[in-house]
Amino acid sequence: MNYVFFADGFEEIEALATVDVMRRAGMEVTLVSINPTLEVTGAHGVKVVADVLMSDVDAAQAEWLVLPGGMPGATNLAACEPLTSMLVAHNEAGGHIAAICASPAIVFAPLGLLNGKNAVCYPGMEAEGCGVNWQSDMVVVDGNVVTGKGPAAACSFGFTIAAMSQGVECAEEVARGMLL
Repeated sequence: MNYVFFADGFEEIEALATVDVMRRAGMEVTLVSINPTLEVTGAHGVKVVADVLMSDVDAAQAEWLVLPGGMPGATNLAACEPLTSMLVAHNEAGGHIAAICASPAIVFAPLGLLNGKNAVCYPGMEAEGCGVNWQSDMVVVDGNVVTGKGPAAACSFGFTIAAMSQGVECAEEVARGMLL
């Protein structure tokens, strides 16, 4: 199972393009609302109905825990203690975690999930003093962690996750089908 977490203020392109690419690659993806209801509103007013609530997530069954960015979406994700605890535990167990745009800096870095790692985030959001080796690439992989720069990196972010899970050939086939 793969979980993508939605909070009010999420960046629509990052969230939905990532989910779409992962599903095209044959990955089972569940949309999770950290809100008390399934409905979540994006940073640009797009409403999404998630599949489950945060309380329904069983991280023990998860391959990937994925965070879109957006503001205040990333801040809302960072304030969700059940999610932050789940991310730390999943990372410590060697599970895959991924974040794009503001979420690497706002969620992952303060939790120590990027300590000593190469990572990328939306320009200007880089957290200082967190022991992160910030890069300028669109997508960065360091071990079990994938980070993406922002909306323009959304498909590449999804392809990277798909390649790590389903294999490079599968991700390349999906990319060709999407004319990339």
